[in-house]
Amino acid sequence: MARKSLVGEVADGLLDRIVAGEFPPGSAVPGELELSSRYDVSRMTVREAIRTLTAQNILRIERGRGTFVNQVNRWSSLHAVLRATSEGTDASDAAVQLIELRRMLEAGACGLAAERISDQDLAALDALVDQMREARRAQDLERFVEADLAFHDVILHASGNPFVAVLFEPLSRILAERRSETSAVPEIQEHAIAMHVAVGEALRRHDPVAARAAMDAHMQQTLDDLRTYILDR
Repeated sequence: MARKSLVGEVADGLLDRIVAGEFPPGSAVPGELELSSRYDVSRMTVREAIRTLTAQNILRIERGRGTFVNQVNRWSSLHAVLRATSEGTDASDAAVQLIELRRMLEAGACGLAAERISDQDLAALDALVDQMREARRAQDLERFVEADLAFHDVILHASGNPFVAVLFEPLSRILAERRSETSAVPEIQEHAIAMHVAVGEALRRHDPVAARAAMDAHMQQTLDDLRTYILDR
């Protein structure tokens, strides 16, 4: 167990440096001797740490040349991708990509939810929109974000597909961070409330096409607001 812990520590340490931009995509990472000296571990431990990151497609080994960092879009570890997008240097690109992901998954989930959502869930959505309005009036950003995220969570679970909620669960922290940044803008809060109302109305009609379109419009508005009020300022 101790050996595995050391391997994990070296792998995490190297990933930290990659995420921080010390080793950008396409660059070579240090060799075994340098890494073993830096982390005060054996070359075998370093070799296993490199294998761990290679198995996640974070690194690639080119025989005779060295070990190189792959582009983030080739990484197969969700945990590592989340670290790169939340802590890395390409925050603007990551924010847009996160909305793109939400758009693909949440529009479909909303379409499913329209056919399956219960009266209790619809009442919960109404209550959460009211909470967003109250939080906006009180300038309570934390409460606004909590209600916003909870609204989407109700829809994801109402879709009736357990894979949807499982896919989104690891994103919860980064979603909260992003929403705290964007929802600090009063205009974005106003747009979000209006879009949530439209989504709720489509779900109440149990119209899958309208529900999907409403959620898609909400994601487009979110992207437009991000570019207008956050990225371009």
